[in-house]
Amino acid sequence: MKTLLLGTTFALTLSSAAFSAGTHSGGHGHDMMAIGTPATGDADRTIEVTMRETAEGRMVFEPAQLDFTAGETVRLVVINAGELDHEFVMDSPHKNVEHKVLMEKFPEMEHDDPNAVRLEPGATGEILWIFANKGTFEFACLIPGHYDAGMHGPITVN
Repeated sequence: MKTLLLGTTFALTLSSAAFSAGTHSGGHGHDMMAIGTPATGDADRTIEVTMRETAEGRMVFEPAQLDFTAGETVRLVVINAGELDHEFVMDSPHKNVEHKVLMEKFPEMEHDDPNAVRLEPGATGEILWIFANKGTFEFACLIPGHYDAGMHGPITVN
């Protein structure tokens, strides 16, 4: 059995079988996050986000930053135009750093969180999200080495 501390509010105990399955299913046990909440229905607007590697070895998101209005419902269409698996995770910078450290310890961990999508090369995914709270947040790829190669950017909610 292994116990993982997820945030400061709760721990998750998993058997080694759960780790070998490679899933981080069901989210973090809550739908409302500081950045907002999953949405259903229609979006106020749709934004495409492309993930890829550059010839220089950097890993990037395009656009490099995202801006929203508090209360806005957005459909994020995430496209992996790269040659490697990538993920798009939205959270506070602090939570992303915590999650990055966890991913470095358990690199095969995958996600089934409403604020994230992991994609193979050539794949497309969607996140429908309500950006409920004003503030500065972050989107990132937390696959080991990708964040450090430049795969992160700011989200501003005004």
